[in-house]
Amino acid sequence: MEGTRPRAVVVVLERDHLQGDGLKQACAFIEPERALAGGRPLLIATDSAEAPAITRLLDAGASDFLIPPLSEGNVMPRIWRLFRHLRMEREPMRRLRKRVGLAQIVGRHPDFLAEIDKIKAMSGYDASVLIEGETGTGKELCARAIHYLSPRSQGPFVPINCAAIPDELVENELFGHQRGAYTGASETQSGLIAEAEGGTLFLDEVSSLSMLAQAKILRFLESGEYRVLGSTRIRYGDVRVIAASNVDLAEAAAEGRLRSDLYFRLNILPIRLPPLRRRVEDVPVLARHFARKYCRRFRKPEVTFSAGALEKLVLHWPGNVRELEHLVERAVLLSAASVIGEAAVGLTPPRTRPESFKEAKARVVADFERNYVRGLLVAHCGNIAAAARAARKDRRTFWELIRKYSIDVQAIKQLSALT
Repeated sequence: MEGTRPRAVVVVLERDHLQGDGLKQACAFIEPERALAGGRPLLIATDSAEAPAITRLLDAGASDFLIPPLSEGNVMPRIWRLFRHLRMEREPMRRLRKRVGLAQIVGRHPDFLAEIDKIKAMSGYDASVLIEGETGTGKELCARAIHYLSPRSQGPFVPINCAAIPDELVENELFGHQRGAYTGASETQSGLIAEAEGGTLFLDEVSSLSMLAQAKILRFLESGEYRVLGSTRIRYGDVRVIAASNVDLAEAAAEGRLRSDLYFRLNILPIRLPPLRRRVEDVPVLARHFARKYCRRFRKPEVTFSAGALEKLVLHWPGNVRELEHLVERAVLLSAASVIGEAAVGLTPPRTRPESFKEAKARVVADFERNYVRGLLVAHCGNIAAAARAARKDRRTFWELIRKYSIDVQAIKQLSALT
């Protein structure tokens, strides 16, 4: 039946199918059928018990065989034993996925580790996760780690870049369509939600969705229900949603670019990844990690970085983690020596003078003041007097801070009214 996921597949073969060319065709039939079954048990039901034929079917990929007359008493115990065997067979792979998922997330900075430590706890709950961070900070790696650590690890992980899908195709991509649903729909096509059944759907750059698409996603998140284009039947999707964004979604909601109810529905379990420039001590750690990775991939002898190359990276690195990975990959491929020097790194110091201690301190203080004042206003629903009292500041001084950082109090009040 359409939309169902079989727990086991039974193929019935008559005696004629197990002789001569019929047996060859049956063996050739088994492998694609087992792939179609998604690795679930594939049993052969036949009235022939001749050992040579049964052996060839098992060698071709059949899980077991059944001989009529079939009854619940002899069929079900054998199927349950197969389920138990497959679970034991998959356990090492599950442990491997756990290790691989977390092994790709590299860093030692306390702020970064504080966010990564949330992954193990979050993976155990079947709730929405929102991962925020600048482009190239590792949001998809975190999403994959959550998936592989979760009870859904045996299911698919389906990523979708929302920014790459035109508005008019979002609903079709997510929910699919029936044949004849619109001009050009010559055949039925399943959507990404159906593809992610039993697993995880990763919505990257979720803030780029149109308001209509946001409403559709919100309904699915609230009820798990969706409707294929051209169909009148409501379907239920067993899917966990992890969303990611490189913009501040709280600000996007306050400015009306994102539905506030969608923001709160996605932001059940939040992760905020700091940019690499805020954790520069991780640059050498990441550089060495990527060097080992690409030496193994391209079967090259292991390389190290000179002290000058690492210093150059730490002091002048302008980009994100992904860009650093590409730089190290290039250096590994082009380096003929065992040590990657300053020239191979290829960075030039910025034309402007380095930031002084005083300037760096002023920038950090400004970031703190802006976030602190805005956080108090959000906590007190935009009430300036109440926020000032909580900060132990007089109202006038607090208002000057609001004006200094151009904080939109009215937008905060509107957002609070919606919630």
